[in-house]
Amino acid sequence: MATPAIAASAYARLARISDSPAALTKTVGDAAGQGPSFGAILKDVVGAVSAAGAKSDGQTQALVTGSSKANIVDVVTAVAETETAISTLVSVRDKVIAAYEEIMRMPI
Repeated sequence: MATPAIAASAYARLARISDSPAALTKTVGDAAGQGPSFGAILKDVVGAVSAAGAKSDGQTQALVTGSSKANIVDVVTAVAETETAISTLVSVRDKVIAAYEEIMRMPI
């Protein structure tokens, strides 16, 4: 289940990418080196998923150890956010692989 924070973050990233008309070209790989590269965006996304997982793990461990800062609602929310982020990442990965396979099937 997507939370408003995850959705807002995704919309903000898309807004940054699509600020200018040529932003997609810049993102995929502009010869002049303007804008973020595809690899940089991919690294940021994987880092965000990893950070969400680390946050979820930390809150889960705090709950198990009985820390006063641990709250079951926060733990469940963090785990759900991590699950959503991983699910989204896997879906994007599957689409990229499908696109690659489609390109490889094209006749030369």
